[in-house]
This record gives sequence, structure tokens and C-alpha cells, in this order.
Amino acid sequence: MSKNINIPKLRFKEFTKEWEEKKLSDIAIFSKGKGISKSDIVENGNLECIRYGELYTRYKEIIKTIYSKTNLDKKDLILSEYGDVIIPSSGETQIDIATASCVLKDNVALGGDLNIIKTKEDGIFLSYYLNSKKKLDIAKLSQGISVVHLYSSQLRLLIINIPQKEEQERIALFLSSVDTKIEQLIKKDELLQQYKKSIMQKTFSQKIRFKDNDGNEFKKWEERKLKNLCDVIKGEQLNRDNLTEIGDYPAINGGINPSGFTDKYNTLSDTITISEGGNSCGYINFIKTNFWSGGHNYSLQNLKENIENIYLFQYLKYNENLIMNLRVGSGLPNIQKSDIVNFRILLPCVEEQYEIANFLSSIDDKIEENQKILEKIKELKKSLLQQMFI
Repeated sequence: MSKNINIPKLRFKEFTKEWEEKKLSDIAIFSKGKGISKSDIVENGNLECIRYGELYTRYKEIIKTIYSKTNLDKKDLILSEYGDVIIPSSGETQIDIATASCVLKDNVALGGDLNIIKTKEDGIFLSYYLNSKKKLDIAKLSQGISVVHLYSSQLRLLIINIPQKEEQERIALFLSSVDTKIEQLIKKDELLQQYKKSIMQKTFSQKIRFKDNDGNEFKKWEERKLKNLCDVIKGEQLNRDNLTEIGDYPAINGGINPSGFTDKYNTLSDTITISEGGNSCGYINFIKTNFWSGGHNYSLQNLKENIENIYLFQYLKYNENLIMNLRVGSGLPNIQKSDIVNFRILLPCVEEQYEIANFLSSIDDKIEENQKILEKIKELKKSLLQQMFI
């Protein structure tokens, strides 16, 4: 073995010893959960429980809060001990099944199709470690096609590299602090989204009104059809062969995200779009760059002089569910132009439009800033998981 082969790329400077190579069975014992069906889950149950599918839909590396409960008798179930690491024993994909979580609670009922790993080492460290690049090694151990299985007999043979207990605990504490920051940012995003939703409801129902510089209310709102405010233009289909993963201009064509990128555009920046077809038809977006408007996309152009662009976007976004309800068809739903142009808009005077647009945009700016920080912290965590483990 060459020198320093068992030392991670990124490490706390006070630790210098090589990590030790072992089999997972050298540091853990294995057991299996016991069946808890979906019908066994009740809102006000007396026993917290975890089912296997929740590991890759609701939980991350560390489980502090349990979302499901049951009224099954705990005597008939397998209960957790603080620090247990659990991994699904079946799932739809290899990556789903290679998901480890550490349960930081005693007496949580662990459902069937769960591998339970009781370790002599730090359970939090082990959970993070198994979710690092080691995740791919776990995925390769699984078997099956339509349903993928992972057995404890396979996990026992997994080769791992671990440091001394003190370094494990230091890594676990550090990564837990990163997760705490992520949780705080997610909670802040939820609160900002709720706040904006509340403000939009009160604004567009006119429960709150803005006033002019003299403290007087603006004049009464009017109801107008969308076709009287702007032109609704259906885009042009662009051959998929002309789309790339990167490019100068996004191609907006029916989905929530761009369908690709291209080196040409047919619509100018700062334009409202409405998805015309597909599962996301009715989705309202505001494109800040020049873009290609595809055949399954409407763009709102040539707005009248008394229409503030951001106000119209915010109003349509608030009513997005009503617009989505205009869809027809089942296999490939779409929204007919004749329906969208007749959608009714509540329109204040242009001065009040500006006030509303500016206020809602200021909330959007806070949401966007928070989301950017959140994405940076998530990317940092990904990098740490790659560099702090072997």
C-alpha cells in the first residue's frame, strides 16, 4: 500500500493517522425491519414509524423529526435505537436504494424493506460516509431490474475506510452544522413563499390598497380581457436536433424549465410566457433574457401603454391554477388560444400597478437571494461529501 493512500483530500489538520480499511461487517451488525403498510399510517398514531420509501423522499442523512405514525402494537414491530443507520432493501432504482439515514431517536418502528445497521462507530458519521461517493459502491451491490433489492448479506461485504472515533465525531458534527444551515434556509424560503402568497391574496382581492403620494386611494379597478391588454403569440417549433445543453438563448417550449438552448432567438427579454401544452400547460413564467419561444408556448407581447409588465406577470402567476384549469385533452393536454385570450384580468390604474409590482418584486428579490445562498450551501455539501471521505 502506497503512503497516504487512506487519507481524504480534505481533512481537519489535527488528524494525521491513516483511515483503516475494513468490511462493513467488521463494525456493524445487521437486522431487518418489520412490515408497516401504507394503510397502517394514521395522522394521530401513538407510535412514530419509518417506511422504506420515505428514506429517499422525505429524509436525508440525519433523521431527527419523524413524519409518520401508526397505532400498531410496538410489541409486534422492530424498534430503533439511537444511532441506528437504515438503508432500503428494495426500491425502484439503484440510486434510490443506496440511501442511508441515521435515526437519532429510540423506539421508532422501522418498517419492512429496511436494512438496519447497528454500528460500534459513530452512526451519524457512517450515514454521511455511505451517502458520499461510497453511494455508488452500494448501488452496484443491488440486484434486480423492475424492482431493485439490496440484502444485508451484500452490505456485509462492503469495503469501507474509517478514521478513529474522534475524527468521525468531528466530521459528523461539521456536516450536521452544514445540514442545519440548509434546513434554516429551506424554512426561510417556505416562510417567504407563504408571506408572498398571503400578500398577493390580500392585494388582488383588494383587501389592501396602495395610495398615491397625497395619501388618496387610487381609482377603482377595471376588469379587462387579456386580449385587450397585449398580443398572445404562439411560438415556432424548433427542431430538437437544433437544441443543445448549453447555448446563448433558452428554448421555452411547454415545460417549467427550458427544453434546451440555441444560438438564435425569436422573442425579446422581459417577456411573460404561458405554457401551451404538456403536463405543465398553464405554467406562468417571466423570461429575463432573449429566448426562443417554441410551438408549445405563448408569449405576451406588444403590451398596451397603460399595462405594467411585472404587474401583469404577478397577477397571472397568482391565478396560475385558474389558467391551468383551462387545459383540454388528456394524453397531451393543452390550452387553446381562444381560452387564454379571454382570461379576465383585474386592472388598477398604471400608477397602482407600479406600486404593486415593485412591492411584490421586492419579496421576489428576497426569495431569489435566499434560494441562491441555499443552492451554494447544497453545492458545498456535495463537494464536502466527495472530499472528506475515502
